[in-house]
Amino acid sequence: MAVGNPGSTARPAPIQDDDWRWPLVLIAGITVFRLLIAAVLPVTQDEAYYYNWARALAWGYFDHPPGVALLGIGTRLIPGSVLAARLGAIAAGTLSLLILWRFYLLCGLRAGRSLQLALVLAAATFPGLIAGIITTPDTVLALCWPLALHEALAALQGRRQRWLTAGVATGLGLLGKYIMVVIGPIFLWAIIRADARALRTRWPYLGALLALLVFLPNVLWNADNDWLTMRFQLGHGFAAQTGALDLGAERLPAATGPMAYVPPAVEPLGLPQRLSSLAGYLGSQLGFWGLLLFPLAAGLLSAKGIARSRRDFSSLVHPSARPLLLAGTLFPLAFFGSVAMISDVEANWSALYLTCAAPIAAIILLPLARWALTAAALNLLLVGVYSLHAATDLLPLPNAMERVMRETAGYAEAAQLVATLPGPVFADRYPYAAMLNFYRPQLHVTQWPGITRPSEYSRGQIEPIQAQPALEQSGFWLFARKFSPPMIAGYHATRTKTIFACRAKPLTIIDGAAGYEEAGCDKPLQVWHLYQYQPVAQRP
Repeated sequence: MAVGNPGSTARPAPIQDDDWRWPLVLIAGITVFRLLIAAVLPVTQDEAYYYNWARALAWGYFDHPPGVALLGIGTRLIPGSVLAARLGAIAAGTLSLLILWRFYLLCGLRAGRSLQLALVLAAATFPGLIAGIITTPDTVLALCWPLALHEALAALQGRRQRWLTAGVATGLGLLGKYIMVVIGPIFLWAIIRADARALRTRWPYLGALLALLVFLPNVLWNADNDWLTMRFQLGHGFAAQTGALDLGAERLPAATGPMAYVPPAVEPLGLPQRLSSLAGYLGSQLGFWGLLLFPLAAGLLSAKGIARSRRDFSSLVHPSARPLLLAGTLFPLAFFGSVAMISDVEANWSALYLTCAAPIAAIILLPLARWALTAAALNLLLVGVYSLHAATDLLPLPNAMERVMRETAGYAEAAQLVATLPGPVFADRYPYAAMLNFYRPQLHVTQWPGITRPSEYSRGQIEPIQAQPALEQSGFWLFARKFSPPMIAGYHATRTKTIFACRAKPLTIIDGAAGYEEAGCDKPLQVWHLYQYQPVAQRP
């Protein structure tokens, strides 16, 4: 691909893709796979939570900015349908692949093994698979991150006005997840290395201004809400003490009083804990590749593997793309690796490095393309089989591998049971409220404040909190995990039901508190309790 001097504003020659059919066939095939998995895999607890947001759109929420709520808008089409709810995530995943195709072409990869292999690697890592199926804030990030990189690379190759669209993409990414801010240092490094003269022009600065303007609605929302989301994420991600967070709920039951959330104090990590945290973080980043790790290791450890990869990287990748790909791979890993030394880091925070790592890995794997494609296919197969198991309990997996089953089993039936109860229903934790509301939106279950970690429900915005006079008349039910009823000032528990969800069996419902031996199975997947509360004044 012939381009002008990176330091000039001459427009490079347009991309010449000799064969556009195979990339489109590949993207279509991956999308069909995602549709099938999305239809089979039960809704997860966090997804149900975000889908509840989609019914009350706003510029911000307790946990995250608003982008993920827009992805869940499909839940309004067919309430209780997992596939309808996931249509936004599937569409975003397909757009991400289309953008990656154009981005990798702009990097210099051409139709054939290098381009198609890079696309396969981007889609067949576990985060790549999940982002196109399950609705999370990372799904928004997986769309906006490559879009911003594509526009930045076009700017680095002489079309400096494209820093404006790179800024818009960055702002949209910030509306999805604050981690998008990490792309700023990557852009700065790439400009310094590939087009330093651009720093003397207005375009990068106007792009940064546009990013802030697009992000501004969430900033204003935070300013009106005690900087709620930003302070929560700062404490969550960096173990910072941000003080009490005012949830701003109106007319919470008088028995609980005004709610404020004080994040728990985090003890400083000692050296052994720091090293353990870092090792766990690095292991999770390697684990993202799944079975692709084996051909990758073979490619790097083969005779002259590293030397050949460096030579191919220099010959196949455009000079302006090299610093962007390297910084886009290394900086997120290094940044969150340093955070792991002071705080617990969730593995998915740095998964965005895979966007730039995929073409580099594709170059390493060129001599082992067949092995890489086989490993990618096996990754897809593992995800497919596990999703089928989550829906049908197909495999005898150990309990440690049953996270999805534990998150999803029995909730549809539980929601049906809760719908028969007289009076309003609360939950002691937000995932329970989210799952019940997903399957039965008319329930309007919300979280009783002060029992467990607060959520968007605690603000009374996505689901209204019943006024105290109404609760004094009707009482209420609490759907809870706790074996004994939580103490709630002004109320007392008058009735208890225990609910067990076992494999391949209807729910077991027992009046009163019951132990595991009454579940009707050896290891119930779920144990819930329903407590009926009445005001103390109505005590017999």
